[in-house]
Amino acid sequence: MPRMDSQKRATVYFEPDVHRALRLKAAASDRSISDMVNDAVKSALAEDAEDLAAFAKRKNEKSVSFDTFVQGLKRRGRI
Repeated sequence: MPRMDSQKRATVYFEPDVHRALRLKAAASDRSISDMVNDAVKSALAEDAEDLAAFAKRKNEKSVSFDTFVQGLKRRGRI
């Protein structure tokens, strides 16, 4: 766990039911709400990083419009 002085404070507002669920889960898992929220945000950011890497990997691929693609399917007798 990072030192307390290296952490930044933020105010986050939750819907009442979400807050209650967080409190219950925190108590059941012996973790703080802050730890759970940090983990959830890190997970979301990691997914974003994976998406951005996939976009970067495919940026040089040829782009085909939906109309062109569907017309090609029809021309080849696929639809």
